[in-house]
Amino acid sequence: MKICGLEKSSLVDYDGKIAAVVFTPGCNFSCPFCQNSTLIKDENITLLEEKEVFDYLLKRKNVIDAVVISGGEPTLQPDLTQFIKKVKSLNYLVKLDTNGSNFKLLKNLAENKLIDYVAMDIKNSLNSYEKTVSAKINIDEIKKSVSFLLTDQIDYEFRTTLVRELHNKKDIIEMANWLSGAKRLYLQKFKDSGNCFLKGLNAVDESTAFQYQKILKSTVQNVYLRGY
Repeated sequence: MKICGLEKSSLVDYDGKIAAVVFTPGCNFSCPFCQNSTLIKDENITLLEEKEVFDYLLKRKNVIDAVVISGGEPTLQPDLTQFIKKVKSLNYLVKLDTNGSNFKLLKNLAENKLIDYVAMDIKNSLNSYEKTVSAKINIDEIKKSVSFLLTDQIDYEFRTTLVRELHNKKDIIEMANWLSGAKRLYLQKFKDSGNCFLKGLNAVDESTAFQYQKILKSTVQNVYLRGY
């Protein structure tokens, strides 16, 4: 599997766990606010050998609880399943960060107990999705991934990065209707890392974020602000 980065120890990527984070290059979305935009084009990126990653995981078995697979979009990797099987053979928990665009693979990984937790990005309301991701997408895949996670067959969270230029009250109301019954949703504060695709984007202010949280709490069980 293509691996372009390894964060050896993280306390914030898998709640309550000490995790190593594996980053994969490439994505089928081009979100203007993406903090990992340097990984998206998958060009001139230095790759790590799988052996280097697994040598590290072997050495840290008594210290690290989990492996988070992030990106980019990990489900674009044709050998993702084989990679996860190797990780699970070491008795690690596995969390998958995904945009939900590969429903079939997501469902297969969950039903075969190859992943323990899913963090799926919800970019915006369905009507504003393509505008927000700056790409032509199969929105049905997104909808099926959300519907599957709502069945609660695997532990999960939804997460939305709030950007003032991309999200408004109408979008949030539509999201509340769409995600009705969801277990948890994180509203994340946008921070310009300097590597975003589009310059000049701004975070939603705190009072507006609280307003959005209140709207979403009408249908989602737990709505948290992250970074506010």
